[in-house]
Amino acid sequence: MTGTAELERRTAELLAAHPPATTDRLDFLKARFDAGLAWVHYPEGLGGLGAPRSLQVVVDTALEAAGAPDNDARRNGIGLGMAAPTILKYGTEEQKRRYLRPLWIGEEVWCQLFSEPGAGSDLAALGTRAVREDGGDWVVNGQKVWTSGAHNSRWAILIARTDPTVPKHAGITYFICDMTDPGVDVRPLRQITGEAEFNEVFLTDVRIPDDRRLGEIGDGWRVAQTTLNNERVAIGGMRLPREGGMIGKAATTWRERPELRTHDLHQRLLKLWVESEAARLTAERLRQQLVAGQPGPEGAGMKLAFARLNQEISGLEVELRGEEGLLYDDWTMRRPELVDFTGRDAGYRYLRSKGNSIEGGTTEVLLNIVAERVLGLPAEPRTDKDVAWKDLAR
Repeated sequence: MTGTAELERRTAELLAAHPPATTDRLDFLKARFDAGLAWVHYPEGLGGLGAPRSLQVVVDTALEAAGAPDNDARRNGIGLGMAAPTILKYGTEEQKRRYLRPLWIGEEVWCQLFSEPGAGSDLAALGTRAVREDGGDWVVNGQKVWTSGAHNSRWAILIARTDPTVPKHAGITYFICDMTDPGVDVRPLRQITGEAEFNEVFLTDVRIPDDRRLGEIGDGWRVAQTTLNNERVAIGGMRLPREGGMIGKAATTWRERPELRTHDLHQRLLKLWVESEAARLTAERLRQQLVAGQPGPEGAGMKLAFARLNQEISGLEVELRGEEGLLYDDWTMRRPELVDFTGRDAGYRYLRSKGNSIEGGTTEVLLNIVAERVLGLPAEPRTDKDVAWKDLAR
């Protein structure tokens, strides 16, 4: 098995052959992927070396110290955090080799076509239909919503109903959708922040070849669980330094603006600082546990903590700033490439964090997941479990 010494040697060879100061950014990233140093726990030939996931930090630290470019992971978070692990687990060899390399280097950005106007928290109730034509292409019709980054994306992970005569979880199939194909209509959804990072996507007679199907026909719900579990870990378990993220902005304001301080605000800031550090360390422990396999329902707990802390910290920061906290830097309608919580003002953080308890699984759904799958509590009664989707009340 590839160990630390071997990774250090390979990283040194990469830097020697492709000096960051004189090598084009994309050329360096391609060389890194081909050297197996993109995600070291992936198989050889797919950007990895089959090494333990925990050793990725060996490569990342050395490349950062050398000033090497990164793959701008925030711009393609859905691709890296959700699409890639799903393709790795369920994709054919041809699919893995076609999609993973341009995904990792950032040449092709991905989005997620899951939620619908009538199927958000109850995702398995989705109504977007995919009908196969004489054993060939699938023709897809429907509407998706809350699609982050669809306006910048080349590909999408898509789940659609292929059999309405069976219970809702059983009649779903998972596809890869080309966002440039005819019939894909992306429309902005302006948010409370003034931006439109979200979109609604209308699919009208979109043709998807069967070789862009992930997993078996009708097995899309099981495939989607891999995506959703990875999504919650990607959102709630991101690697941060101490005082990284929201708490760092609030703590900086506290240190630099002594005239704003009160005893009550100090006590609340200390409490949130401790909770943020506990969440950060818990996320690190979760990532270490992932070395042994795919993420499970534990990621739901991290995502819950992420949403709650972001909302409480951003509220405290606005209150700390007093009248200044009511100001807002720019209401211009934009369609950004990424969400930058720390790059704008306190008002933006306060408003944008309201979405944290909705995106990536609502707080209510995640509480149920923790209760049933982590704590082993009895499941809520479900009257639609054995009813064909076509017979459900809508």
